[in-house]
Amino acid sequence: MMTRTIKIFNLVVLTAAAAMLLVATTDVAAQGRNCGPREAVVTRLSEGYGETRQSMGLGSNNAVVEVFASSKTGSWTITVTQANGLTCLVASGQGFEKLAEALPPEGDDV
Repeated sequence: MMTRTIKIFNLVVLTAAAAMLLVATTDVAAQGRNCGPREAVVTRLSEGYGETRQSMGLGSNNAVVEVFASSKTGSWTITVTQANGLTCLVASGQGFEKLAEALPPEGDDV
């Protein structure tokens, strides 16, 4: 069983890795085949994989970062939508789990 500190550390590492991947791939992905109009991408994720939007946030350059996932299959996809409406797939995988963990009390390192 992982301690709360290890879980938080893993979350920080995963978030940092996702941010670096996002910065490194946003411009490159827009030039490839992993991009399209947002409506088409969302429809494909929904109809092809049963994924719905689970979370979203505002990234650099006013890009919208969204996480889509299927609670049925565990598949997940991270997308980035630029201000011009172009949506690019940044990462995808299996084993999605919805978490609702509270932050530890201040001063509690366990």
